[in-house]
Amino acid sequence: MINKKKAAAFTKNNSTFEKNIMPNSVQYMVDDKGSKKAVLVPLKVWERLNEDHNKLQNKINVLTGIKNSLKEVRETKEKGKKLQTLNDFLSESND
Repeated sequence: MINKKKAAAFTKNNSTFEKNIMPNSVQYMVDDKGSKKAVLVPLKVWERLNEDHNKLQNKINVLTGIKNSLKEVRETKEKGKKLQTLNDFLSESND
């Protein structure tokens, strides 16, 4: 559990914390035993991490979709079924 009194004292005693922190620095919250329990990063760093995470998640979704589609094509061919052509697909979507 995070020692809330120490965390509050840290914040109170370091009112210029945001001005002095390096853009890429990370702070750790520790318990009474000195074990790391939480991480504090500057807001701009957090926003960048979040943005990068979202971009990577989108890439994973696209690549997973492609992988699943290729698997479906392979399985369909193995079963001897006829696949829809691109022209048929496009004609269908124009209707």
